[in-house]
Amino acid sequence: MKNNVFFTLKLSALLTLLCSIGALDIEAQSKPNVVYILVDDLGYGDLGCYGATKVKTPNIDKLANEGKIFTDAHSASAVCTPSRYALLTGQYPVRGNNGKGIWGPAAVTSELLINTEQITIADVFKNSGYSTAALGKWHLGFKKGENDWQEPLSPGPNDLGFDYYYGVPVVNSAPPYVYVENTSVVGGDPNDPLIFVGRGKDKEVTPITPIPPEASQRTQNMFKGAVKAHKLYNDYTVGQVLAGKAVEWITKQTTSNKQNPFFLYFATTHIHHPFTPGTNFQGKSDAELYGDFIQELDWMVGQVTSTLEKQGVADNTLIILTSDNGAMLNLGGRNAVKAGHKINGDLLGFKFGVWEGGHRIPFIAKWPGKIEPGTVSDQLICNVDMLATFMAVTGQNPNSLDNSDSINVLSAFIDNSSEPIRNELLLAPHKSTHLSLRKGKWMYIPAKGSGGFHGSKPHHHAWGGAAAVNFVGGKNSDMENGKLKETAQPAQLYDLEKDKYQTTNVYNQFPEVVKEMESILDTYRPKK
Repeated sequence: MKNNVFFTLKLSALLTLLCSIGALDIEAQSKPNVVYILVDDLGYGDLGCYGATKVKTPNIDKLANEGKIFTDAHSASAVCTPSRYALLTGQYPVRGNNGKGIWGPAAVTSELLINTEQITIADVFKNSGYSTAALGKWHLGFKKGENDWQEPLSPGPNDLGFDYYYGVPVVNSAPPYVYVENTSVVGGDPNDPLIFVGRGKDKEVTPITPIPPEASQRTQNMFKGAVKAHKLYNDYTVGQVLAGKAVEWITKQTTSNKQNPFFLYFATTHIHHPFTPGTNFQGKSDAELYGDFIQELDWMVGQVTSTLEKQGVADNTLIILTSDNGAMLNLGGRNAVKAGHKINGDLLGFKFGVWEGGHRIPFIAKWPGKIEPGTVSDQLICNVDMLATFMAVTGQNPNSLDNSDSINVLSAFIDNSSEPIRNELLLAPHKSTHLSLRKGKWMYIPAKGSGGFHGSKPHHHAWGGAAAVNFVGGKNSDMENGKLKETAQPAQLYDLEKDKYQTTNVYNQFPEVVKEMESILDTYRPKK
């Protein structure tokens, strides 16, 4: 089935010289390399180029100075797994799970959440002759049915268009604490296999790297066996290992495999908790371990960009750096806030919730000769748009896509038009009750609160809601003293043109807008 789709796309690429990208003519021999750096939990206020003063991010700031910053870019979900589903498939996560939607992080034993017959961003590049790799955090499951973690770990990334995969199979805060390369556990031993035993088996599981409480939450190991594989995974060296793999892979593509352009999906575990920066970065920022982790991330980005320059391919490479969702107010985040760092800038809310802080993300694009350096765009774009956009970048026709929520936003990269490219955007938090809609300047949330975390006590890992807003000094008309008012309106409407920080809920003032937004939103909701 997928091969038939590939043939159709190849034919379309041959017949289509210009693919809705203005005057940009992409010849086969000059197709750009593409590096997509997806940071985990990077907030809107976490970078120097987005206003941070307590952390130093010179390599990322250099990307911004040489490219374009987007101020109204979003993840389709405020949660990691569904956000990644949207990025890779070009579909809103509400379409996943057979139409029931993907709402939360994939469980440790989750099967692969993307149908191998679906077109992915990696397929788009493969179809155009690219070498492809995924490095870093996966968190989209492996195998069919419940994942028993017995090799081969397939289907997985290699079945979705990636020639090569190396990384952390779930996330740095959840087991198994091992690396996976393609379909195998790195350091795996048939005589000492990785065995899932579940929670509460502390005496059975294989020991993992000790970390201090201030590093923030990390789930206990749930696996026994694979002692050598576990020893290869050290929380404090993950950044170094993944950056090294990126350098190694890029170098290989530009030396032994020069005939093909390449696509690298580099999904860092930084800056997701636990905050375990390498020894060279500990205590170096002014924002506690959280800031140290950001500064190690910046070093990782520098490793990638300097390798592109060293290998002589930087001038023909599109680099995108962005996040999977907004920042989280966990212990590390709270300590950073106490130190004066604004993890989501002045935006309302945090990861998991549908207020702007949960999904409005940093987004930087650099493409020498195509993107004007030092520019800023306020175009509304989303990570779900990358599939169609990458089709345009590679000379394929985005209009050939079926059942896609992806919009070609390449003109937002290379032009400075004020005409909106995207008119509406579906935004998902953790709770399906708060599936929300952005349309033009309006943001509509069909319930009270954010639909995300709601912890508020010092021992709580996941802070959110009114208490979290109060903690960072935020303001909202439905809240008072860290709680929702009894008189809070039943749903929320914000005019983001006038009120980017969502201080005033105008739900009762514009009933006709609410009616229109509710009608549109209803077309997206999963059918019961």
